[in-house]
Amino acid sequence: MIIYKDIVTGDEVISDSYEMKIVDDTVYEVDCKKITLGAENFDTGANPSAEEQEEALEEGQKQVIDVVDAFRLNFLGDEDSGSRAFGTKKDFQAQLKGYLKKVVLKLKEGGADDGKIKEFQKKVQNYWTSKIAPNFSDYDFYTGETMDPDGMVLLLNYREDGMTPYVTIWKDGLSEMKV
Repeated sequence: MIIYKDIVTGDEVISDSYEMKIVDDTVYEVDCKKITLGAENFDTGANPSAEEQEEALEEGQKQVIDVVDAFRLNFLGDEDSGSRAFGTKKDFQAQLKGYLKKVVLKLKEGGADDGKIKEFQKKVQNYWTSKIAPNFSDYDFYTGETMDPDGMVLLLNYREDGMTPYVTIWKDGLSEMKV
């Protein structure tokens, strides 16, 4: 298995046990699932098809997104009120620029030439302009376990069906660790 870490913070953000789709050679999109954690539900022999199914969560249960839970990602904002850390595109763009500068430094340390770096910067700008900026209000923002403000911010959105969450992860901001 390969675990992918943020090259700036070292936080684990995804693994190859999830299907990772490369988009525009810039980001990975990873479909997630909503899962229920908490109190165990034991079958007592009741016939659920004959009884009204309860849609609410049982006491002690909570619904989470599998990738967020598995990699201990932290929501940037206030989950109770639903407020987000980046209220405006400008706020997020400032954080992203700072992060990308750190990624460029890491790429240079890794031996990337100026051509690769310019290509990386162009791809990120194109992705920002075509995908993130027009849909900015649809995203939730997550950071790694350390909550390092200089680290990668993962973007969470929902597919066209409105039910399937997915995260967007900067491809060149990752390092691989085989386990």
